[in-house]
Amino acid sequence: MLIRTIAERTGPLVITGMGSSAGARLAASVRRTLKSPVLVVAASTKAAEQRQAEIDFFSGETGAATVLFPPYNISPFKFMSYHNETAARRIRALYAMIEGQRAQIMVTTATALRQRLIPKSVLADFAELIIAEEEIEPDRLVAKLVAGGYTRSAVVEEPGDFCVRGGIIDIFSPLYENPIRIELFGDFAETIRFFSPASQRSLEHVHEAIILPAREVTLEKARLDVIVGRFRARALKQELPRTTVRDIVQRIKEQGVFPGIENLTPMIYDRMDTLFDYLPEGTVIIADNPAELAQVAAKSEQLGLVNFEKACSEKHLCVEPTDLFLNWEEISAELTRREAISLAPIAVTGDGHRLTASVDMADNSDLMLAMQQARKTDQPAAPLLRWIAAQQDAGRTMVVVCETNRQIGRLSSILAPHGIDAVSGQPFPQKHRSGGLFICRGSLSEGFVWPGDSLAVATEAEIFGPRTKRPRRSATTVRTELLAFSDLKQGDLVVHDEHGIGQYEGLVKLSLEGTVNDFLLVVYRDEDRLYLPVDRMGLIQKYMGVEGMRPALDKMGGRSWERAKEKVRRSAEKIAGELLKIYAQRKVNEGHGYGSADSHFADFEADFPYEETPDQRKAIEDVLEDMRSTTPMDRLVCGDVGYGKTEVALRASFLAVSEAKQVAMLVPTTVLAEQHYATFVQRFDAYPVKVACLSRFRSRPEQRRIVEEIKKGIVDIVIGTHRLLQKDVTFADLGLFILDEEQRFGVRHKEKLKRLRTTVDVLALTATPIPRTLHLSMMGIRDISVISTPPEQRHAIITYVCEFDDTVVSEAIRSELARGGQIFFVHNNVKAIDRMATYLQERVPEVRLAVAHGQMAEEDLEAVMMHFMNREIDMLVCTTIIESGIDVATANTILVNRADRFGLAQIYQLRGRVGRSDEQAYAYLFIPEETRLGKDAQKRLKVLMEHSDLGSGFQIAMNDLKIRGGGAILGASQSGHIAAVGYDMFLKLMEEAVAQMKGEPITEGLEPEINLPMSAYVAEDYVVDIDQRLSIYRRLAKMNDLKEIAAMKAELADRFGPLPEETENLLLKIMLRVLSVRAGIKRLDLFGQQLCLAFSETHQQRPLGIVHMITSNKQPYQFTPDHQFKASLVKGTARAMLAQTKNILIEIAQHVNS
Repeated sequence: MLIRTIAERTGPLVITGMGSSAGARLAASVRRTLKSPVLVVAASTKAAEQRQAEIDFFSGETGAATVLFPPYNISPFKFMSYHNETAARRIRALYAMIEGQRAQIMVTTATALRQRLIPKSVLADFAELIIAEEEIEPDRLVAKLVAGGYTRSAVVEEPGDFCVRGGIIDIFSPLYENPIRIELFGDFAETIRFFSPASQRSLEHVHEAIILPAREVTLEKARLDVIVGRFRARALKQELPRTTVRDIVQRIKEQGVFPGIENLTPMIYDRMDTLFDYLPEGTVIIADNPAELAQVAAKSEQLGLVNFEKACSEKHLCVEPTDLFLNWEEISAELTRREAISLAPIAVTGDGHRLTASVDMADNSDLMLAMQQARKTDQPAAPLLRWIAAQQDAGRTMVVVCETNRQIGRLSSILAPHGIDAVSGQPFPQKHRSGGLFICRGSLSEGFVWPGDSLAVATEAEIFGPRTKRPRRSATTVRTELLAFSDLKQGDLVVHDEHGIGQYEGLVKLSLEGTVNDFLLVVYRDEDRLYLPVDRMGLIQKYMGVEGMRPALDKMGGRSWERAKEKVRRSAEKIAGELLKIYAQRKVNEGHGYGSADSHFADFEADFPYEETPDQRKAIEDVLEDMRSTTPMDRLVCGDVGYGKTEVALRASFLAVSEAKQVAMLVPTTVLAEQHYATFVQRFDAYPVKVACLSRFRSRPEQRRIVEEIKKGIVDIVIGTHRLLQKDVTFADLGLFILDEEQRFGVRHKEKLKRLRTTVDVLALTATPIPRTLHLSMMGIRDISVISTPPEQRHAIITYVCEFDDTVVSEAIRSELARGGQIFFVHNNVKAIDRMATYLQERVPEVRLAVAHGQMAEEDLEAVMMHFMNREIDMLVCTTIIESGIDVATANTILVNRADRFGLAQIYQLRGRVGRSDEQAYAYLFIPEETRLGKDAQKRLKVLMEHSDLGSGFQIAMNDLKIRGGGAILGASQSGHIAAVGYDMFLKLMEEAVAQMKGEPITEGLEPEINLPMSAYVAEDYVVDIDQRLSIYRRLAKMNDLKEIAAMKAELADRFGPLPEETENLLLKIMLRVLSVRAGIKRLDLFGQQLCLAFSETHQQRPLGIVHMITSNKQPYQFTPDHQFKASLVKGTARAMLAQTKNILIEIAQHVNS
């Protein structure tokens, strides 16, 4: 009925009484029934993303996916780069409209609609089709990429990057999800293939690809003179100094499309287009609540004007706002001309000349309220059953939308006993079935009952109550260790197993006896030099010590290193002994064995708003398993902040409380205590469980009352700081003790915990990663569960790297305040932090801010953090101590001053503080103009900040954490020892000590020395970037399997083209190294036809096997008195000799180590 009204309208149409989700349903129906393209205009980006998801939901599997045309979130007249991924999405959307792909739905915002765009003809003309096996002129293509705003970079990983390496061109065109790699043969594109930005490996071959501009500006060489002429004329009109234009021309010459040039586009093109010009014929436009859109547009217009005046006063070259933007009157007129449909929540009087249709529609607020009240009664599902019966009587199709599969299952199991049969696991039903009930997976902002469409929709939140929103998945996966920063930089300290601590001075090529190889140069005390072949890189580790303690260099062949190791070894043995004592004690004592989980437990699980990750599920099962056994539990659960450790604690607590045991949770800070308390209260809300919080934020009498109730057993769960360990706290029947961040408690507290450990179940949680090797050696002494998969990926954090600018700062703060959020401003200099706070307060007088840093008194710091958590202040101006573990879901903008001074590890930790909810998070990294950070380093910062799913590649960020992690698991402050020998060596000694106590044999790793009469290295003209070269050497040095070497060869050929001879030789050398390790050989020399091997008997299971091999073989093998194995090879080419060597190594391995 309504669709017919739309199809037959002869002017603009206003539809009243329709909510937002129903509007999405309408858009999907219009496309399906009228087969016409649809444009939906929403007020904000968040609303637009929600609309996009809802329209996709209602379109089912059949409709083409909805396209979002996002606005830039920087307002104009800021001279900083627009966000490249946003640019890519916009260009992709515009190009889709030019191509006129079949009836598609597009969603955009009022702000995006205002912006004038690159002319349609320019975009269409720029698009270039590249076809495999046809000629392309590489130089012309590169020039075109630069003109189209692409950036040349060492590794192509973001839209708008390109890279030329020998006969390979990598390009990330905005049109595709993945970048393309073109392999050239002369001037022909021999092959075209997509590759993964994460692994840099090829994915699939394609026959053709289209290159689009990377930014919404193109600067063709031929038009530069005209453009510069216009710039000059405008500068005259603005009365700007001559140098302004000169600088801009210089920037164009150097950078091409420079940051912020988007603000000048009206001078670059003769006329600008708008989104309306791009819309295909017959597009139906649906404006969601025009009154709100007009408000948003007016606000952005006002902001544009303010920024324009400021830019003019600062003598920037800029164009009039009206040249860059449409105002709402112009948009309104265009909407009227195109007979747009407006969805108004209520009828507006005085708009008599417009066609109006009112829709009879109800929301589900009554159902929601009734469900809330019924939750604590004995019939919690009654209101839902009544609602279903009412809809069935009216003959409507019912659809209930759940966000997770678990909730779908939960709902089905609630309805089944009442004889209600629901269809689940299918997309939204396109054909209605009177009285039918469907449970579908999706996410809607609200449900509705639409009698005219005979449809009733309810959401999970309306039935089970609202829950925290987890951000939707963003589809980018990112960069693994290929891009790992060449961890080694010149001047870094390294630790060599035998020689101790030295300083790395770079890669050096040395020519010895006619062969050329790459070596790492390490300098020791008194300028002693060590040249280490790259294939033995495994002998050194980067020195990671303790901040603020820098060790002296060792002397090669001196005693200092051995003495330092001895001291650490003794301390390690002591710790291992203590751990084993506790372990033995636990095995002897009997604890409480819990029964299995009941139906209440299943309900409690279902209240968890997210899907558990596999690791999280395993950790939960491990803990419950431990609790069911009668041996007291002692388990450590590690996982980064936000990886769901608290949920593990909650479920363990539920099991303990359900058998009338008490639970105590000990946390390091008052702020964390309050935060956990809030979480526990909320999750145990529907159960008869009393939760209390014991910390110094509670008054004395209140503390006394809680202590009394703990003694009497009235309190079931108590969460507190070390106040819990004081003598007056005694429990009626303690069953479970949870320790959060155990390594942060002092020695005195440890003793009391140690006594607890042997009698009650102890669950320790930590956010500091535990090194895997240590984890393995602790097997059986202390149980560890590691949660390493991040939760559903968060939105990438939109990141800008730019100079510090008042306008950028104040606007970032204001736009976060406008959406009711909070802000972190990181300024890592305690001396100047108060000055900075005053400065920010002057810039943005309305913001409530407070300062936090590590040198404040503990009480003051806690008070500030509590105010911030309770949202009594909007902005925290702080050093990097933004407390790890604190979860402020409403803080979604972070500004980092002097980001160039932060280590990557610190940046990684900061990024974990924002983007914890479903709001889009923003990060601004301010870098001074004269910074020494190169383009690639700035990009590293940006990539690190944007993407949370960094996976294992980001070891660096983990390193400084790991050092604390070592402390966490050993329960000791080991910083002095770690500083003395470096972290990796400390761990190694620790593992040896534990193994010794457990009576296990220790074998050192074998690093064979291999000498071949051939040059073996990665040539500089093959892999130009030194960081990439080092990274390849590192990976080769770690290989211990022939399959890995073959994979590496394929990868090098894929990324850099055919391998040069020296690089092939290097892979062969690594292959011999792997085989030597298997055969227990510590040195291999090949000269002429003579192969000479030296053995390491500790690495051979049957050292005498070698004698058997020599005696039973017809080959000319011999064993010399000084235990060397010699073989004469058959004369042939170098490769043939290597093949013989390979076979001999395999044969030896079979004899000595089968």
